[in-house]
Amino acid sequence: MPEGHSVHRIARQFDRNIVGRSVAASSPQGRFAEGASLIDGREAVEVRAVGKQMFLGFDGDLWLRVHLGMYGAWDFAGEIEVDPTIASANGRMGQTNQRGTDMDAVFDDAGENSLSSIGAPRKTRVHVRMSEQTRGLGDDGSAEWPPPVVGQVRLRLLTTLTCADLRGPTACELQTPEEVRATIAKLGPDPLVDDLCEGEERFVAAVRRKPTPIGLLLMDQSVVSGIGNVYRAELLYRALLDPHTPGKLVPEELVRQIWRDWARLLVVGVETGQMMTMDDLDPEAYRRAMASRDDRHWVYHRAGLACRVCGTEILLEEMGARKLYWCPSCQK
Repeated sequence: MPEGHSVHRIARQFDRNIVGRSVAASSPQGRFAEGASLIDGREAVEVRAVGKQMFLGFDGDLWLRVHLGMYGAWDFAGEIEVDPTIASANGRMGQTNQRGTDMDAVFDDAGENSLSSIGAPRKTRVHVRMSEQTRGLGDDGSAEWPPPVVGQVRLRLLTTLTCADLRGPTACELQTPEEVRATIAKLGPDPLVDDLCEGEERFVAAVRRKPTPIGLLLMDQSVVSGIGNVYRAELLYRALLDPHTPGKLVPEELVRQIWRDWARLLVVGVETGQMMTMDDLDPEAYRRAMASRDDRHWVYHRAGLACRVCGTEILLEEMGARKLYWCPSCQK
């Protein structure tokens, strides 16, 4: 499932390439035909990302809410302009120590990275997928416009230059402004949306009043927005915290530390397109980590392997119907 950094990156691509333009909307698959007809011909005027959900506003006070869920993805084709706030002209990508490392963009073995990480702002004929499995940047191989529909496209948004195809979302619906506000009100704080201090207080209060294990609370989108399976495992390890600890028993200062760490890792994820959670890597180790998920995380996806710090075997269990990775020695 795409985590918060992916959705913020997608929203920024919409802001650069769709907002301010009229769109031709259609539902090639047919499952969103009525909704598409209501936004067809309207101008996209605003986009918001909150946690794992994106809201695209159209003139006439009509909003499109999209939750990609486990299998959803946006495919962009056409002339794509990179958001210059995500990547600088030399392709800088920040490490989790926030000092940053100047180097060329690196795509991992799963193709993870979006064109926003390439570097310089540009417009070019491309085809790129934006989801948790980003394919990266490349020529779309065809001069045909609009591009042919491939597969089950729930919604196509087409401008004169850019095409955005939505596939496999958990939610794709139209909302009124009041419904958007009600949806967002049910979500926990997002470090890139809410005031950081206010968000921290909300997060601390929500965690400290619940007997629920902290490993479940971090995945509860009403407690904190945007954290998924990868960030959950990594945040808990970085805090050296047993995932089974009831929220109300986690020391307040440690809860605050988790919020601040999440705020920091989220920024890194948006900048790089990758969930980099290891600190203070030298340039070669950083390049390896950016190129391979196996070198990017402390515990995630390392079941049965030795802990990078203490050597204890990393455990795998199911928590909240998702896989949880943790070190029983470091996290106790």
